[in-house]
Amino acid sequence: MKRTYLDYNATAPLRPEARAAMIAAMDVVGNPSSVHAEGRAARALIERARGQVAAALGAEGADVIFTSGATEAAALACAGRGLVGAAIEHDAVRAWITEDLEVGANGQVAVLDPARSVLQLANSETGIVQTLPEGLAVSDMTQGFGKLPVAFNWSGAQMALVSAHKLGGPKGIGALVVRRGTEIAARIRGGGQEMGRRAGTENVIGIAGFGAAAEAAARDLAAGVWARVEKIRNILESAIAEISDTTIFVGKDSPRLPNTSCLLTPGWKGETQVMALDLAGFAVSAGSACSSGKVRASRVLEAMGHDATAAASALRVSLGPEVTEEDALRFAESWARLWQRYRARLA
Repeated sequence: MKRTYLDYNATAPLRPEARAAMIAAMDVVGNPSSVHAEGRAARALIERARGQVAAALGAEGADVIFTSGATEAAALACAGRGLVGAAIEHDAVRAWITEDLEVGANGQVAVLDPARSVLQLANSETGIVQTLPEGLAVSDMTQGFGKLPVAFNWSGAQMALVSAHKLGGPKGIGALVVRRGTEIAARIRGGGQEMGRRAGTENVIGIAGFGAAAEAAARDLAAGVWARVEKIRNILESAIAEISDTTIFVGKDSPRLPNTSCLLTPGWKGETQVMALDLAGFAVSAGSACSSGKVRASRVLEAMGHDATAAASALRVSLGPEVTEEDALRFAESWARLWQRYRARLA
């Protein structure tokens, strides 16, 4: 059975450029804090990657602080600041904020006081893209980085969270991007690494992979790769719309990530669909990977006004550059067979 991976928002396959950079970094023996030649070689890898991430995100001149991932970056950016946000934020952000901001039926968030607010660039479940207000305290750019033409320097945000594995880098490495001059209190203390903001010997191998992946992702974006993915996503949605007139495509009339489709078929549980499609050879999800396994309706969809029955039916399909039109149509055919089988049981 041919398997088709349609869960890019959970994690993207490792890019060959990232793999090559990581393998090369394994042969660099020095500690990047050492002043000898071996240490300087390791330091050079880190600074090269820092520049690659900054350039890909349009953050030249900003500070790129490497962390263990976007979750740690969220803690570093948000803890103790008294920030507010909306229920649609990722759990890593929600852990540090008060959920005071309202979400419209179209998934858009009303930000009243940007200087003390958090707002994601794009939602991992629905793909809905936000407009970031000037002076925003923090933005989670994890899902949009590499898929959308965004420049941190022009975004209006003071800080941004990013993660390597969402754009084809390794897992376990991310960054907090900070406008120069913004005060950040270290949460992991000890040494003076990462400009004194994140102690601990740097993950040279992961950082090298992150930098290479970010550079490759920027090339793909400039070459129109994600525009092609969007066309295939739209073909998939059109095929399913012809099959089921009860399925809702969340955010269809809102700005969305080019690769993301969130399907609601009220009454048909998302978890059931995920398991059946897995057996049919397709890797999809019922929502954010960090919320998988939790038996409850999506809080993101409930915040948008969908009732619990509809929200519990969510199926997230997130495509990548390797997905073909044939793959999308095969998915729609498999989904249709399962849908017909489900309806037959109800009859």
